[in-house]
Amino acid sequence: MAVAGRTAACWARLRSCCPVAAPLCLPPWVPAACERRYSSRGKEKLDMSAYPAESIRNFSIIAHVDHGKSTLADRLLEITGTISKTDRNKQVLDKLQVERERGITVKAQSASLFYNHEGINYLLNLIDTPGHVDFSYEVSRSLSACQGVILVVDANEGIQAQTVANFYLAFEAQLSIIPVINKIDLKNADPERVEKQIEKLFDIPTNECIRISAKQGTNVEKVLQKVIEKIPPPQCNTADPLKALVFDSTFDHYRGVIANVALFGGEIAKGNKIMSAHTQKRYEVNEVGILTPNEQPTNKLYAGQVGYLIAGMKEVTEAQIGDTLFLYKQPVEPLPGFKSAKPMVFAGMYPVDQTEYNNLKSALERLTLNDSSVTVHRDSSLALGAGWRLGFLGLLHMEVFNQRLEQEYNMSVILTAPTVPYKAILSSAKLIKEYGKDEITIINPTQFPDKLSVSEYLEPTVLGTIITPHEYIGKIIALCQDCRGVQKDMVYIDENRVMLKYLFPLNEIVVDFYDALKSLSSGYASFDYEDAGYQAADLVKMDILLNGNPVEELATIIHNDKAYATGKLLCERLKESIPRQLFEIAIQAAIGKKIIARETLKAYRKNVLAKCYGGDITRKMKLLKRQAESKRLMRKIGNVEVPRDAFIRVLKRETDY
Repeated sequence: MAVAGRTAACWARLRSCCPVAAPLCLPPWVPAACERRYSSRGKEKLDMSAYPAESIRNFSIIAHVDHGKSTLADRLLEITGTISKTDRNKQVLDKLQVERERGITVKAQSASLFYNHEGINYLLNLIDTPGHVDFSYEVSRSLSACQGVILVVDANEGIQAQTVANFYLAFEAQLSIIPVINKIDLKNADPERVEKQIEKLFDIPTNECIRISAKQGTNVEKVLQKVIEKIPPPQCNTADPLKALVFDSTFDHYRGVIANVALFGGEIAKGNKIMSAHTQKRYEVNEVGILTPNEQPTNKLYAGQVGYLIAGMKEVTEAQIGDTLFLYKQPVEPLPGFKSAKPMVFAGMYPVDQTEYNNLKSALERLTLNDSSVTVHRDSSLALGAGWRLGFLGLLHMEVFNQRLEQEYNMSVILTAPTVPYKAILSSAKLIKEYGKDEITIINPTQFPDKLSVSEYLEPTVLGTIITPHEYIGKIIALCQDCRGVQKDMVYIDENRVMLKYLFPLNEIVVDFYDALKSLSSGYASFDYEDAGYQAADLVKMDILLNGNPVEELATIIHNDKAYATGKLLCERLKESIPRQLFEIAIQAAIGKKIIARETLKAYRKNVLAKCYGGDITRKMKLLKRQAESKRLMRKIGNVEVPRDAFIRVLKRETDY
């Protein structure tokens, strides 16, 4: 492998130095990254001046999970000749390994399509977006670079929760919306019912809906024609100064940061000196191009076009998503950028081995460049060592991020139990002076202030939307009430489907609510939520004590009503995870001074009566009494250290025993 690696490096250097070598076929052992890097040099650069702003259409595909966004994108790429028609064209724009394994889109991906309509050549910039609620930040960022959207709805499932959420994202951004009903080839498809749902909920006439089958390619050509007719061209001018919005970025080990940009004015070419509005650093443009969906270098990019830019940014912190790029000595008013993502779930992340700390730090920096919705704060733990406190948009987002760390950077990490950000209104003058404000945010249970110095605790809430067949309403309402939900609305969207709106405490739905909902509704119900601010709550900090000593890593913030059940569960898990000692260990869950649950881990005992073959009872009692005194003394001086693997087992959400 080492020899092959060195030979691959030699080939790469040869081809970079010798343009004649560019058309040669790469040997099979050259890594894919090298192939992508050097094969683009053999391509003829495109002239993008042939596509003025009037002949450009920028649009996204939005939908609920598994309604056929990526399949429709594949067909659009085939029809426009961007990719060749083969049976292997499945999820072409889903480039990540985690996306192909899970069958979902995690990252918004863009592609430029060339299409001739009525004798005019058009440049269509398509962005395929994720459908899960945890990745709605990807959708909102993608919409900032678009003037219209294709709203895909499954002809079998009908409108679902994320369909509603994505529609309102596009509606609030004042984008043109093209409704498309997909999967009409299915046996149980009912496009008429879906058209009525769209008209009732979104006020879009039924005659505007396009019925297609993305899998078979039926009527997909009509979608492209509708995009050209209905979506307006971008309102910008090449005569204006350069103004480019960075809406996504990735890191390449060889070329540094690759920024995806949308041009809102001017033009950009190789050799231009540009500046960042955020960092005020100056760069020289090394390469510009479009994504088709692979990188295709061009001579220039012009106003209204979407493409990529490489400018020698070597540090991952230099390419801030939402940043504005402009020509050196031609400053412009920065674009509004993006509203920063608001983390809904926090978890501690620690390297399995502390010697891997710096490698994990580097991997985190590069991955957060590509996924800017993750927030990172330094943290440390007595048991787990140095690490970070990460903020995610949801539980799936957390799992996908962890999976990408393992697959793309070969990093194994310990991820602690997820928590949500709470707030406390302080009443203590000393604490107000210490923090400099009377309201603090608590993302770590160790920061939880005492009840005597707080006037009120606040917990985050979300407005949840559930769409379900009507026969499951009773079970779902009972589930929502168990999770302390408050019903806000209930609407029949047709004779079979109901839309419920509930106000939930975020802590109640963040772990297993979605799984429970799917189980109760046989998989038919869908769920989406949006931030609804904070509300007052009876919160307590629950400590776990081992022989009277608190274990900081296992402390949790919880609602008073759920404290007993959670405390009992944690004590039971610890009892099975901690190795037995020569002395008895009391495992307790406590709120303040009050013990609410206890388990006892019995000590190893030597049978001191083994040598007594009879005789007086007082002899046996004397031996047992001496053993008990020794155990008591041992318990006073003995320390209980929770092994790292015990922490991992206890902090896992699911029990595996």
